[in-house]
Amino acid sequence: MDRRTRKRYEARAEIAKALAHPTRLFLLEELSHGKRCVCELTELVGADISTVSKHLAILKNAGLVQDEKRGLQVFYELQCPCIPMMFRCLESILAANAERKYESVSG
Repeated sequence: MDRRTRKRYEARAEIAKALAHPTRLFLLEELSHGKRCVCELTELVGADISTVSKHLAILKNAGLVQDEKRGLQVFYELQCPCIPMMFRCLESILAANAERKYESVSG
């Protein structure tokens, strides 16, 4: 693998790392329904604001979300419109895995 290809895969891995946490996946799914205030996301997650803010910062650094300050409040929204399609893909993989497990048990 040449240097340029390696850099591209390293960049992809950074995005994958940002996705590799249940709370961040939850935040992305919630943001796929529209812009949300950090205070609202904090309530939905059920964690303190600093924890949620750290998760959002990781997603922002990966280029998955963007923020907008309105006075003292910060609102987040998806920066990447393909996230809902990614979730549909993940759900189809989960369904196929469950079907295979069911077939191996019942077969």
